[in-house]
Amino acid sequence: MKTKILFLSMLLLLALSCKNEAKSTEESNTTSNTKLNNQLIDLKGTWELTGFYNYKDNVVVDSFEMDPEFRQIKMYTDTKVMWCKHRAADSSEWFGFGTYEYDGDKLTEVLDFGSKVMEEVIDEKKEFVFDLELSPDKFQQIELDEYGNRIYSENYVRVE
Repeated sequence: MKTKILFLSMLLLLALSCKNEAKSTEESNTTSNTKLNNQLIDLKGTWELTGFYNYKDNVVVDSFEMDPEFRQIKMYTDTKVMWCKHRAADSSEWFGFGTYEYDGDKLTEVLDFGSKVMEEVIDEKKEFVFDLELSPDKFQQIELDEYGNRIYSENYVRVE
């Protein structure tokens, strides 16, 4: 009788451990899918500026679309950022290059160098910190004042 109870207990433990293993594999796949979904919302890529929002009391009060004569592109790799502006009526060059980090809701760009006009800006300020609102095909980098209030945003759409 003891042998029978021992055998049934071992069989029950074996069955339960198989069920737990299946559950662990299922949980692992869910975690893996979540990571894949998080990777879809990534800043890496090429983006084009589509417009701006102005804020008052942290609420959008005005918006502007891009002038067709003006284009601004940003490109992010794993660690580097580069942006350039093209304005048909303006012969000055506008570009910047540096590193960036983001943690989901904050974007920090540190510019190493830029065009002649940007070098003057970089001499005064190298690090730019923005609030970030990121979705798979759009993002907003939002400039904050010294009190943490939103001032304006640049709004981008993914090109590639």
